[in-house]
Amino acid sequence: MFYREAGDFSTTYREDSQTFPIKFDRYRYYVVLAVAFGVIPFLINDYWANAVLVPFLIYAIAAIGLNILTGYCGQVSLGTGGFMAVGAYACYKLMTGFPDVPIAIHIFLSGGITAAVVTLFGLPSLRIKGFYLAVATLAAQFFLVWLFNKVPWFYNYSASGQISAPERTMFGIAFTGPNTEPWAQYMICLVFVTILAIVARNLTRGSVGRTWMAIRDMDIAAEIIGVNPLRSKLTAFAVSGFYVGVAGALFFSVYLGAAEVGESFGIDKSFLVLFMIIIGGLGSIFGSFAGAAFMVLLPVFLKNVFVGGLGWPTDLAAHLQFIVSGGLIVMFLILEPHGLAQLWRLAKEKLRLWPFPH
Repeated sequence: MFYREAGDFSTTYREDSQTFPIKFDRYRYYVVLAVAFGVIPFLINDYWANAVLVPFLIYAIAAIGLNILTGYCGQVSLGTGGFMAVGAYACYKLMTGFPDVPIAIHIFLSGGITAAVVTLFGLPSLRIKGFYLAVATLAAQFFLVWLFNKVPWFYNYSASGQISAPERTMFGIAFTGPNTEPWAQYMICLVFVTILAIVARNLTRGSVGRTWMAIRDMDIAAEIIGVNPLRSKLTAFAVSGFYVGVAGALFFSVYLGAAEVGESFGIDKSFLVLFMIIIGGLGSIFGSFAGAAFMVLLPVFLKNVFVGGLGWPTDLAAHLQFIVSGGLIVMFLILEPHGLAQLWRLAKEKLRLWPFPH
């Protein structure tokens, strides 16, 4: 009644292989995009932009990138925060070095630079995997934070060691700097997340995605049937690095406006993005969005309950946020390891058969 494929049929291979072959799915995503592009920009205010929507969109891009690497290719990474810092500092150097170039090009170039750096740190994956690869990427996290702290060239020899995004405009509209309107922050992040999500969805459903999943499931068997592990793993690291770099560039230039590497891109950022894909669901683009929404909305909800509703001290509420988040992560790992994406899949299965028993 609520979710039906009955009556949906394809007459060509192209129709059968489209991104959303079921009409209900297509219409649902069209409605979401229509609301996102046509309604929210006219209703958004500064609080909703900075507390909820902009961080959700940026973290969704980072979660998709990490999910491509960990969820689809099976390569564990704990260096997401450091790789986001590469994107942020690359964007800063490009913005200050080439002030006449549009900010969108800077962000894409920052993703490309990050992809090259992440591919370099992904070389050990050809020899090691699992826990040892996680430790190697964790070492990359600490090395990159140390590098951006200790080499003054990266922050243009600033006395404070902080980087600040100069104002940049496109079509006469400021997208970075102190004069940026909330709707402009939201729109540039929305455009990037829409494009990158569509690309990721098609990548993971194509031949490249199948090689990633073959490596994830059993790399030796994948190599026997002709999958090149070198190309597959490094491709996953490069694509993941591009997404994470774009997220880092947006996080610095559009959301924060100013950043210091230790505070903005520390190890806690790596774990935060990792928790997003664990809660949302490994190997799922939808799970990346669900996990990002959960981890962004949960602190806002708890703060409103504990501080605004109950009047508790802010520091106590912050500690309780960590306790609740950690408890929920453990609960998901025990009760539903595939995360929110699996719960959504189960809900669709029940809706297909409603009102008959499952």
